[in-house]
Amino acid sequence: MGAADRGRGHPAYTEIAHSLRNEARQLQTILSRLEQHDVALVSDAGTPALSDPGVRLVSAAVAAGYPVVPVPGPSAVLAALVSSGLPTNQFTFLGFLPRKRGELERVIRDAGEAKRTFVFFESPHRVQKTLAIMASALGPRSLVVAREITKVHEEFLRGTPATLLEHFAKSPPRGELTVVVAGSDWRAPDE
Repeated sequence: MGAADRGRGHPAYTEIAHSLRNEARQLQTILSRLEQHDVALVSDAGTPALSDPGVRLVSAAVAAGYPVVPVPGPSAVLAALVSSGLPTNQFTFLGFLPRKRGELERVIRDAGEAKRTFVFFESPHRVQKTLAIMASALGPRSLVVAREITKVHEEFLRGTPATLLEHFAKSPPRGELTVVVAGSDWRAPDE
């Protein structure tokens, strides 16, 4: 079993640490195990290959002719999207946004010009910086910050970049954040 965090998988299986840091090194080890055994790629939180390690492994397995069988599980992206109240018919998932300010501004500006909803993951330590850039680039755009989805402290905060920036300045967030942002032409039903 390939796992991003060894020790979080099932004790009945032999685990191979499979993270972004060692993914290239582990590819051949895991592919050779496929010759003799079934292999599962699991994530301790999230979905493998979706802003988690696994894309290279799945691509290599497909190229080598091995079947890849998904086992759907919880997805913060889809849970946040369908709970947001924003359009779900078309959306773009951006993963984690760039850390460098110039790149971050460009990604937000480009995504904000599209008519479709966009979704991304954000760190509680960076969310205020990101919301400040969004307030400047997007104005009073509707968005939802979903926190700790499917966990005890699950929370959905709705507003604009400016209102949520003000909220987080008073009450800094904890835990995993998924941000859902309305497309450029969406208007709330009461507008």
